[in-house]
Amino acid sequence: MRWGLSPELVRSLAARLRSFWQRYRMCFRTQTRDGGEYAFDYLSGQLRLESKRTFANLARTAAVSEQNMQHFMSNSPWSAQAVFLQVLAEISGTPALQQGGLLVLDESAEAKSGDQSVGAARQHNGRLGKVDMSQVGTFLAYVNGPVWTWIDGELFLPEAWFAPDKADLRKRLGIPEQRKFATKVDLGWQMIQWVKEHGLPFEALLCDDLYGRAKWFRAALHDAGIIYMADVPANTQVYLERPVIAVPEKPRAPGPMPHVPHILSAPPPVTVADVAHDRETVRQEIMVRTTERGTISGPFAFQRVWTIGDNGWERAEWLVIRWEANDTCTYSLSNAPSDVTHERLALLKCSRYFGERSHQDAKSEAGWDDLQARRYRAWEHHLALTVLASWFVAQTKLEWAQRSQRDPDLAEQFAVDVLPALSMANVRALLRSVMPLPELTPEEATRQVVKHLVNRTRSRKSRMGKHARSP
Repeated sequence: MRWGLSPELVRSLAARLRSFWQRYRMCFRTQTRDGGEYAFDYLSGQLRLESKRTFANLARTAAVSEQNMQHFMSNSPWSAQAVFLQVLAEISGTPALQQGGLLVLDESAEAKSGDQSVGAARQHNGRLGKVDMSQVGTFLAYVNGPVWTWIDGELFLPEAWFAPDKADLRKRLGIPEQRKFATKVDLGWQMIQWVKEHGLPFEALLCDDLYGRAKWFRAALHDAGIIYMADVPANTQVYLERPVIAVPEKPRAPGPMPHVPHILSAPPPVTVADVAHDRETVRQEIMVRTTERGTISGPFAFQRVWTIGDNGWERAEWLVIRWEANDTCTYSLSNAPSDVTHERLALLKCSRYFGERSHQDAKSEAGWDDLQARRYRAWEHHLALTVLASWFVAQTKLEWAQRSQRDPDLAEQFAVDVLPALSMANVRALLRSVMPLPELTPEEATRQVVKHLVNRTRSRKSRMGKHARSP
Protein backbone atom coordinates (compact mmCIF):
# COMPACT_ATOMS: atom_id res chain seq x y z
CA MET A 1 0.00 0.00 0.00
CA ARG A 2 2.79 2.43 0.80
CA TRP A 3 4.01 2.11 -2.79
CA GLY A 4 0.59 2.89 -4.28
CA LEU A 5 -0.12 -0.73 -5.17
CA SER A 6 -3.37 -1.43 -3.43
CA PRO A 7 -4.64 -5.04 -3.55
CA GLU A 8 -7.80 -3.80 -5.27
CA LEU A 9 -5.80 -2.26 -8.14
CA VAL A 10 -3.67 -5.35 -8.62
CA ARG A 11 -6.65 -7.75 -8.51
CA SER A 12 -8.48 -5.61 -11.07
CA LEU A 13 -5.62 -5.73 -13.58
CA ALA A 14 -7.02 -8.68 -15.57
CA ALA A 15 -10.43 -6.99 -15.81
CA ARG A 16 -8.67 -3.76 -16.74
CA LEU A 17 -6.94 -5.47 -19.67
CA ARG A 18 -10.23 -6.98 -20.82
CA SER A 19 -11.97 -3.58 -20.59
CA PHE A 20 -9.09 -1.94 -22.46
CA TRP A 21 -9.35 -4.50 -25.26
CA GLN A 22 -13.13 -4.05 -25.49
CA ARG A 23 -12.60 -0.42 -26.50
CA TYR A 24 -10.58 -1.62 -29.49
CA ARG A 25 -12.55 -4.73 -30.42
CA MET A 26 -14.23 -3.11 -33.43
CA CYS A 27 -10.79 -2.45 -34.96
CA PHE A 28 -10.35 -6.18 -35.56
CA ARG A 29 -13.59 -6.83 -37.45
CA THR A 30 -13.67 -7.40 -41.18
CA GLN A 31 -16.62 -7.82 -43.52
CA THR A 32 -16.71 -11.56 -42.86
CA ARG A 33 -15.15 -12.15 -39.44
CA ASP A 34 -14.73 -10.79 -35.93
CA GLY A 35 -11.11 -11.33 -34.96
CA GLY A 36 -11.43 -9.57 -31.63
CA GLU A 37 -10.84 -12.65 -29.48
CA TYR A 38 -7.66 -13.47 -31.38
CA ALA A 39 -6.52 -9.89 -30.76
CA PHE A 40 -7.13 -10.31 -27.03
CA ASP A 41 -5.28 -13.63 -26.98
CA TYR A 42 -2.35 -12.07 -28.83
CA LEU A 43 -2.26 -8.93 -26.67
CA SER A 44 -2.49 -10.79 -23.36
CA GLY A 45 0.16 -13.27 -24.54
CA GLN A 46 2.54 -10.46 -25.48
CA LEU A 47 2.22 -9.04 -21.99
CA ARG A 48 2.51 -12.33 -20.09
CA LEU A 49 5.01 -14.49 -21.96
CA GLU A 50 8.66 -13.86 -21.14
CA SER A 51 10.15 -14.75 -24.53
CA LYS A 52 9.54 -16.47 -27.88
CA ARG A 53 6.26 -14.66 -28.48
CA THR A 54 5.80 -16.20 -31.91
CA PHE A 55 2.41 -16.72 -33.52
CA ALA A 56 2.55 -20.41 -32.60
CA ASN A 57 3.48 -19.85 -28.95
CA LEU A 58 0.88 -17.14 -28.50
CA ALA A 59 -1.77 -19.45 -29.96
CA ARG A 60 -0.74 -22.32 -27.70
CA THR A 61 -0.82 -20.05 -24.64
CA ALA A 62 -4.42 -19.12 -25.47
CA ALA A 63 -5.35 -22.70 -26.48
CA VAL A 64 -6.47 -21.60 -29.95
CA SER A 65 -5.62 -22.92 -33.38
CA GLU A 66 -2.14 -21.96 -34.54
CA GLN A 67 -3.42 -21.82 -38.10
CA ASN A 68 -6.21 -19.43 -37.13
CA MET A 69 -3.78 -17.15 -35.27
CA GLN A 70 -1.44 -17.19 -38.26
CA HIS A 71 -4.33 -16.23 -40.56
CA PHE A 72 -5.49 -13.46 -38.21
CA MET A 73 -2.03 -11.87 -38.17
CA SER A 74 -0.78 -12.52 -41.72
CA ASN A 75 -3.87 -12.54 -43.94
CA SER A 76 -6.93 -11.03 -42.26
CA PRO A 77 -7.54 -7.50 -43.64
CA TRP A 78 -8.26 -5.75 -40.33
CA SER A 79 -6.87 -2.23 -40.15
CA ALA A 80 -3.77 -1.48 -38.09
CA GLN A 81 -4.42 2.19 -38.87
CA ALA A 82 -7.71 2.03 -36.99
CA VAL A 83 -5.83 0.90 -33.88
CA PHE A 84 -3.37 3.78 -34.17
CA LEU A 85 -6.24 6.26 -34.60
CA GLN A 86 -7.94 5.15 -31.41
CA VAL A 87 -4.69 5.28 -29.44
CA LEU A 88 -4.24 8.88 -30.64
CA ALA A 89 -7.82 9.69 -29.62
CA GLU A 90 -7.29 8.27 -26.12
CA ILE A 91 -4.03 10.17 -25.62
CA SER A 92 -5.68 13.37 -26.88
CA GLY A 93 -8.62 12.80 -24.51
CA THR A 94 -6.48 12.28 -21.40
CA PRO A 95 -6.52 15.50 -19.30
CA ALA A 96 -3.09 14.85 -17.78
CA LEU A 97 -1.55 14.68 -21.28
CA GLN A 98 -2.91 17.91 -22.72
CA GLN A 99 0.41 19.71 -22.18
CA GLY A 100 4.04 18.68 -22.26
CA GLY A 101 3.84 15.99 -24.94
CA LEU A 102 6.82 15.30 -27.20
CA LEU A 103 7.22 13.19 -30.33
CA VAL A 104 10.40 11.15 -30.81
CA LEU A 105 11.23 9.90 -34.31
CA ASP A 106 13.72 7.06 -34.61
CA GLU A 107 14.44 3.90 -36.56
CA SER A 108 15.23 0.40 -35.41
CA ALA A 109 16.67 -2.61 -37.23
CA GLU A 110 16.13 -6.32 -36.71
CA ALA A 111 18.66 -8.86 -38.00
CA LYS A 112 17.29 -11.35 -40.53
CA SER A 113 18.77 -14.63 -41.72
CA GLY A 114 17.64 -14.22 -45.34
CA ASP A 115 16.15 -11.81 -47.86
CA GLN A 116 12.69 -13.40 -48.06
CA SER A 117 11.17 -11.42 -45.17
CA VAL A 118 9.46 -8.23 -46.29
CA GLY A 119 11.95 -5.32 -46.48
CA ALA A 120 14.96 -7.46 -45.60
CA ALA A 121 18.19 -6.35 -47.28
CA ARG A 122 21.81 -5.62 -46.53
CA GLN A 123 21.52 -2.27 -44.81
CA HIS A 124 22.85 -0.47 -41.77
CA ASN A 125 21.83 -2.06 -38.49
CA GLY A 126 22.42 0.42 -35.67
CA ARG A 127 22.05 -2.26 -33.00
CA LEU A 128 24.89 -4.27 -34.57
CA GLY A 129 26.87 -1.21 -35.65
CA LYS A 130 27.41 -2.54 -39.17
CA VAL A 131 25.78 -3.30 -42.50
CA ASP A 132 24.04 -6.67 -42.33
CA MET A 133 20.93 -8.47 -43.52
CA SER A 134 18.25 -6.52 -41.66
CA GLN A 135 14.67 -5.33 -41.62
CA VAL A 136 14.31 -1.66 -40.62
CA GLY A 137 11.30 0.18 -39.26
CA THR A 138 10.81 3.89 -38.63
CA PHE A 139 8.86 4.54 -35.43
CA LEU A 140 7.12 7.47 -33.79
CA ALA A 141 6.94 7.52 -30.00
CA TYR A 142 4.90 9.78 -27.72
CA VAL A 143 6.54 10.98 -24.50
CA ASN A 144 5.00 13.00 -21.67
CA GLY A 145 6.58 12.85 -18.21
CA PRO A 146 6.28 9.25 -16.94
CA VAL A 147 4.32 8.20 -20.07
CA TRP A 148 6.07 6.83 -23.14
CA THR A 149 4.66 4.62 -25.85
CA TRP A 150 4.94 3.89 -29.56
CA ILE A 151 2.08 5.42 -31.52
CA ASP A 152 2.95 4.69 -35.17
CA GLY A 153 5.51 3.04 -37.38
CA GLU A 154 6.34 2.31 -41.01
CA LEU A 155 8.38 -0.48 -42.53
CA PHE A 156 11.28 0.86 -44.59
CA LEU A 157 11.47 -0.85 -47.99
CA PRO A 158 14.87 -0.32 -49.67
CA GLU A 159 14.76 0.91 -53.25
CA ALA A 160 15.90 -2.49 -54.54
CA TRP A 161 12.58 -3.93 -53.36
CA PHE A 162 10.81 -1.96 -56.11
CA ALA A 163 12.90 -3.35 -58.96
CA PRO A 164 11.00 -5.29 -61.67
CA ASP A 165 12.64 -8.56 -60.66
CA LYS A 166 11.07 -8.23 -57.19
CA ALA A 167 7.49 -7.95 -58.50
CA ASP A 168 6.58 -11.56 -57.74
CA LEU A 169 8.12 -11.40 -54.27
CA ARG A 170 6.29 -8.13 -53.49
CA LYS A 171 3.01 -9.74 -54.51
CA ARG A 172 3.68 -12.92 -52.55
CA LEU A 173 4.49 -10.96 -49.37
CA GLY A 174 1.47 -8.68 -49.74
CA ILE A 175 3.19 -5.34 -50.28
CA PRO A 176 0.43 -2.94 -51.42
CA GLU A 177 0.64 -1.98 -55.08
CA GLN A 178 0.32 1.70 -54.17
CA ARG A 179 3.39 1.54 -51.93
CA LYS A 180 6.30 3.39 -53.54
CA PHE A 181 9.89 3.88 -52.48
CA ALA A 182 10.26 6.38 -49.64
CA THR A 183 13.29 7.20 -47.53
CA LYS A 184 13.20 6.87 -43.76
CA VAL A 185 12.97 10.66 -43.55
CA ASP A 186 10.01 10.64 -45.96
CA LEU A 187 8.27 8.00 -43.82
CA GLY A 188 8.93 9.99 -40.65
CA TRP A 189 7.48 13.17 -42.14
CA GLN A 190 4.37 11.29 -43.31
CA MET A 191 3.75 9.96 -39.78
CA ILE A 192 4.28 13.38 -38.16
CA GLN A 193 1.80 14.98 -40.56
CA TRP A 194 -0.71 12.21 -39.88
CA VAL A 195 -0.68 12.52 -36.08
CA LYS A 196 -0.79 16.31 -36.33
CA GLU A 197 -3.79 16.17 -38.66
CA HIS A 198 -5.58 13.93 -36.15
CA GLY A 199 -5.17 16.40 -33.33
CA LEU A 200 -2.51 14.81 -31.12
CA PRO A 201 -1.28 17.53 -28.73
CA PHE A 202 2.51 17.80 -28.64
CA GLU A 203 5.01 20.58 -28.11
CA ALA A 204 8.10 19.47 -30.03
CA LEU A 205 9.60 16.80 -32.25
CA LEU A 206 12.94 15.17 -31.35
CA CYS A 207 15.08 13.14 -33.75
CA ASP A 208 18.61 11.90 -34.38
CA ASP A 209 21.00 13.09 -37.07
CA LEU A 210 19.64 10.76 -39.76
CA TYR A 211 16.64 13.11 -39.88
CA GLY A 212 18.28 16.30 -38.60
CA ARG A 213 20.80 16.45 -41.44
CA ALA A 214 17.92 16.66 -43.97
CA LYS A 215 17.47 20.40 -44.51
CA TRP A 216 14.13 19.93 -46.26
CA PHE A 217 12.82 17.99 -43.27
CA ARG A 218 13.69 20.73 -40.79
CA ALA A 219 12.21 23.31 -43.16
CA ALA A 220 8.98 21.30 -43.48
CA LEU A 221 8.67 21.04 -39.69
CA HIS A 222 9.24 24.77 -39.32
CA ASP A 223 6.71 25.65 -42.02
CA ALA A 224 4.17 23.38 -40.28
CA GLY A 225 4.68 25.26 -37.01
CA ILE A 226 6.39 22.32 -35.30
CA ILE A 227 9.24 23.01 -32.88
CA TYR A 228 12.08 20.54 -33.37
CA MET A 229 15.29 19.52 -31.62
CA ALA A 230 17.20 17.66 -34.30
CA ASP A 231 20.63 16.12 -33.85
CA VAL A 232 23.11 16.94 -36.63
CA PRO A 233 26.58 15.60 -37.55
CA ALA A 234 29.73 17.36 -36.37
CA ASN A 235 30.52 18.59 -39.91
CA THR A 236 27.22 20.47 -40.32
CA GLN A 237 27.96 23.99 -41.59
CA VAL A 238 26.40 27.08 -40.00
CA TYR A 239 26.89 30.83 -40.14
CA LEU A 240 27.59 32.92 -37.05
CA GLU A 241 26.24 36.04 -38.75
CA ARG A 242 23.16 36.32 -40.90
CA PRO A 243 23.98 35.83 -44.59
CA VAL A 244 22.40 38.15 -47.13
CA ILE A 245 20.45 36.09 -49.66
CA ALA A 246 18.46 37.60 -52.52
CA VAL A 247 17.78 37.33 -56.23
CA PRO A 248 20.57 39.27 -57.96
CA GLU A 249 19.73 42.35 -60.01
CA LYS A 250 19.54 41.92 -63.77
CA PRO A 251 23.02 42.28 -65.28
CA ARG A 252 23.65 44.92 -67.92
CA ALA A 253 24.69 42.33 -70.44
CA PRO A 254 21.91 40.63 -72.42
CA GLY A 255 20.53 37.52 -70.80
CA PRO A 256 17.62 36.11 -68.82
CA MET A 257 16.34 37.79 -65.67
CA PRO A 258 17.81 36.09 -62.56
CA HIS A 259 15.21 34.30 -60.44
CA VAL A 260 17.24 32.00 -58.17
CA PRO A 261 18.34 33.43 -54.80
CA HIS A 262 22.08 33.64 -54.20
CA ILE A 263 24.29 34.44 -51.22
CA LEU A 264 25.18 38.08 -51.81
CA SER A 265 27.31 38.46 -48.71
CA ALA A 266 28.15 36.22 -45.79
CA PRO A 267 31.00 35.37 -43.46
CA PRO A 268 32.72 32.03 -44.09
CA PRO A 269 30.64 29.13 -42.75
CA VAL A 270 31.95 27.07 -39.84
CA THR A 271 31.13 23.58 -38.68
CA VAL A 272 29.24 22.97 -35.46
CA ALA A 273 32.37 21.19 -34.18
CA ASP A 274 34.35 24.41 -34.82
CA VAL A 275 31.87 26.28 -32.63
CA ALA A 276 32.24 23.71 -29.84
CA HIS A 277 36.03 24.01 -29.84
CA ASP A 278 36.13 27.79 -30.16
CA ARG A 279 37.67 29.36 -27.06
CA GLU A 280 34.96 32.00 -27.03
CA THR A 281 32.18 29.40 -26.77
CA VAL A 282 30.81 29.59 -23.23
CA ARG A 283 29.95 26.35 -21.45
CA GLN A 284 27.08 26.45 -18.97
CA GLU A 285 26.37 23.82 -16.34
CA ILE A 286 22.67 23.02 -16.69
CA MET A 287 20.64 20.80 -14.37
CA VAL A 288 18.26 19.02 -16.71
CA ARG A 289 16.10 16.90 -14.42
CA THR A 290 16.12 14.74 -11.31
CA THR A 291 15.71 11.01 -11.83
CA GLU A 292 15.71 7.91 -9.65
CA ARG A 293 19.37 7.42 -10.61
CA GLY A 294 20.39 10.92 -9.62
CA THR A 295 20.51 14.36 -11.14
CA ILE A 296 21.11 14.69 -14.87
CA SER A 297 23.26 17.74 -15.50
CA GLY A 298 26.23 18.70 -17.60
CA PRO A 299 27.96 21.36 -19.65
CA PHE A 300 26.01 22.82 -22.55
CA ALA A 301 26.57 25.67 -24.99
CA PHE A 302 23.87 27.62 -26.81
CA GLN A 303 24.62 29.65 -29.91
CA ARG A 304 22.30 31.48 -32.29
CA VAL A 305 23.34 30.49 -35.82
CA TRP A 306 22.00 30.71 -39.36
CA THR A 307 21.60 27.91 -41.87
CA ILE A 308 20.86 27.96 -45.58
CA GLY A 309 18.37 25.58 -47.12
CA ASP A 310 18.39 23.80 -50.44
CA ASN A 311 16.04 26.36 -51.98
CA GLY A 312 18.04 29.37 -50.87
CA TRP A 313 16.16 30.18 -47.65
CA GLU A 314 18.10 31.23 -44.61
CA ARG A 315 16.86 30.66 -41.08
CA ALA A 316 18.03 31.41 -37.58
CA GLU A 317 18.31 28.30 -35.44
CA TRP A 318 19.63 27.42 -32.03
CA LEU A 319 22.79 25.34 -32.00
CA VAL A 320 22.77 23.29 -28.80
CA ILE A 321 26.02 21.56 -27.86
CA ARG A 322 26.30 19.00 -25.08
CA TRP A 323 29.58 17.67 -23.72
CA GLU A 324 29.40 14.02 -22.75
CA ALA A 325 31.35 12.31 -19.97
CA ASN A 326 34.26 11.43 -22.29
CA ASP A 327 34.46 15.08 -23.48
CA THR A 328 32.94 14.25 -26.85
CA CYS A 329 30.16 16.49 -28.10
CA THR A 330 26.72 16.00 -29.55
CA TYR A 331 25.06 18.71 -31.60
CA SER A 332 21.46 19.69 -32.26
CA LEU A 333 19.69 22.41 -34.23
CA SER A 334 16.34 23.80 -33.09
CA ASN A 335 13.86 26.34 -34.40
CA ALA A 336 12.68 27.16 -30.87
CA PRO A 337 11.87 30.87 -30.37
CA SER A 338 14.76 33.26 -29.84
CA ASP A 339 13.61 33.98 -26.27
CA VAL A 340 13.44 30.32 -25.16
CA THR A 341 15.36 29.56 -21.98
CA HIS A 342 18.56 27.58 -22.08
CA GLU A 343 17.06 25.19 -19.53
CA ARG A 344 14.22 24.39 -21.91
CA LEU A 345 16.63 23.74 -24.79
CA ALA A 346 18.74 21.43 -22.62
CA LEU A 347 15.65 19.54 -21.49
CA LEU A 348 14.50 19.00 -25.08
CA LYS A 349 17.94 17.83 -26.14
CA CYS A 350 18.02 15.22 -23.37
CA SER A 351 14.44 13.98 -23.78
CA ARG A 352 15.15 11.59 -26.66
CA TYR A 353 16.14 9.18 -23.90
CA PHE A 354 12.45 8.47 -23.29
CA GLY A 355 11.95 7.62 -26.94
CA GLU A 356 14.73 5.08 -26.52
CA ARG A 357 12.89 3.73 -23.46
CA SER A 358 9.77 3.22 -25.58
CA HIS A 359 11.92 1.25 -28.06
CA GLN A 360 13.37 -0.89 -25.27
CA ASP A 361 9.95 -1.61 -23.79
CA ALA A 362 8.43 -2.50 -27.15
CA LYS A 363 11.30 -4.84 -27.96
CA SER A 364 12.06 -6.55 -24.67
CA GLU A 365 8.73 -6.27 -22.83
CA ALA A 366 6.05 -6.27 -25.55
CA GLY A 367 7.55 -8.85 -27.88
CA TRP A 368 8.46 -6.70 -30.88
CA ASP A 369 11.76 -8.55 -31.33
CA ASP A 370 10.01 -11.91 -31.45
CA LEU A 371 8.29 -11.34 -34.80
CA GLN A 372 9.26 -14.07 -37.28
CA ALA A 373 6.62 -13.53 -39.95
CA ARG A 374 7.55 -12.67 -43.53
CA ARG A 375 4.46 -10.86 -44.84
CA TYR A 376 3.87 -7.11 -44.93
CA ARG A 377 0.46 -7.37 -43.26
CA ALA A 378 1.91 -9.45 -40.42
CA TRP A 379 4.49 -6.71 -39.76
CA GLU A 380 1.77 -4.05 -39.62
CA HIS A 381 -0.50 -6.14 -37.41
CA HIS A 382 2.29 -7.05 -35.01
CA LEU A 383 3.12 -3.35 -34.76
CA ALA A 384 -0.51 -2.44 -34.00
CA LEU A 385 -0.72 -4.95 -31.15
CA THR A 386 2.70 -3.91 -29.84
CA VAL A 387 1.49 -0.30 -29.77
CA LEU A 388 -1.60 -1.47 -27.88
CA ALA A 389 0.50 -3.33 -25.32
CA SER A 390 2.72 -0.28 -24.82
CA TRP A 391 -0.21 2.11 -24.47
CA PHE A 392 -2.05 -0.22 -22.07
CA VAL A 393 0.93 -0.22 -19.71
CA ALA A 394 1.53 3.53 -20.06
CA GLN A 395 -2.12 4.30 -19.37
CA THR A 396 -2.18 1.89 -16.41
CA LYS A 397 0.88 3.49 -14.81
CA LEU A 398 -0.59 6.97 -15.25
CA GLU A 399 -4.03 6.14 -13.85
CA TRP A 400 -2.68 4.14 -10.92
CA ALA A 401 -0.40 7.03 -9.96
CA GLN A 402 -3.46 9.33 -9.96
CA ARG A 403 -5.69 6.95 -7.98
CA SER A 404 -3.31 5.60 -5.36
CA GLN A 405 -0.72 7.98 -3.95
CA ARG A 406 2.53 6.72 -2.48
CA ASP A 407 3.48 7.31 1.13
CA PRO A 408 5.45 10.60 1.16
CA ASP A 409 7.62 9.25 3.97
CA LEU A 410 9.19 6.69 1.61
CA ALA A 411 11.47 9.26 0.01
CA GLU A 412 12.66 10.42 3.41
CA GLN A 413 13.09 6.83 4.61
CA PHE A 414 15.37 5.98 1.68
CA ALA A 415 16.98 9.45 1.61
CA VAL A 416 16.18 10.02 -2.09
CA ASP A 417 14.61 12.88 -4.01
CA VAL A 418 12.69 10.73 -6.49
CA LEU A 419 11.06 7.34 -6.05
CA PRO A 420 11.21 4.98 -9.05
CA ALA A 421 8.12 4.76 -11.23
CA LEU A 422 6.54 1.47 -12.16
CA SER A 423 8.23 -0.12 -15.14
CA MET A 424 6.59 -2.10 -17.92
CA ALA A 425 8.23 -5.22 -16.45
CA ASN A 426 6.56 -4.46 -13.09
CA VAL A 427 3.10 -4.19 -14.66
CA ARG A 428 3.65 -7.40 -16.61
CA ALA A 429 4.67 -9.25 -13.45
CA LEU A 430 1.51 -8.09 -11.69
CA LEU A 431 -0.59 -9.10 -14.70
CA ARG A 432 0.88 -12.61 -14.68
CA SER A 433 -0.09 -12.93 -11.02
CA VAL A 434 -3.77 -12.40 -11.84
CA MET A 435 -3.66 -14.00 -15.32
CA PRO A 436 -1.26 -16.90 -14.77
CA LEU A 437 0.11 -18.70 -17.78
CA PRO A 438 -1.50 -22.12 -18.34
CA GLU A 439 0.35 -25.13 -16.97
CA LEU A 440 0.48 -28.07 -19.35
CA THR A 441 -0.35 -31.59 -18.35
CA PRO A 442 2.26 -34.20 -19.34
CA GLU A 443 -0.03 -35.35 -22.16
CA GLU A 444 -0.45 -31.79 -23.53
CA ALA A 445 3.29 -31.13 -23.29
CA THR A 446 4.00 -34.41 -25.12
CA ARG A 447 1.61 -33.48 -27.94
CA GLN A 448 3.25 -30.07 -28.33
CA VAL A 449 6.76 -31.55 -28.40
CA VAL A 450 5.73 -34.18 -30.98
CA LYS A 451 4.13 -31.50 -33.13
CA HIS A 452 7.30 -29.42 -32.88
CA LEU A 453 9.41 -32.41 -33.92
CA VAL A 454 7.11 -33.10 -36.87
CA ASN A 455 7.37 -29.49 -38.04
CA ARG A 456 11.17 -29.57 -37.76
CA THR A 457 11.26 -32.82 -39.71
CA ARG A 458 9.10 -31.36 -42.48
CA SER A 459 11.30 -28.27 -42.60
CA ARG A 460 14.39 -30.41 -42.96
CA LYS A 461 12.76 -32.45 -45.74
CA SER A 462 11.84 -29.24 -47.55
CA ARG A 463 15.37 -27.85 -47.25
CA MET A 464 16.93 -31.11 -48.43
CA GLY A 465 14.60 -31.13 -51.40
CA LYS A 466 15.68 -27.63 -52.37
CA HIS A 467 19.34 -28.57 -52.09
CA ALA A 468 18.78 -31.64 -54.28
CA ARG A 469 17.11 -29.51 -56.99
CA SER A 470 19.79 -26.80 -56.96
CA PRO A 471 22.62 -26.99 -59.57
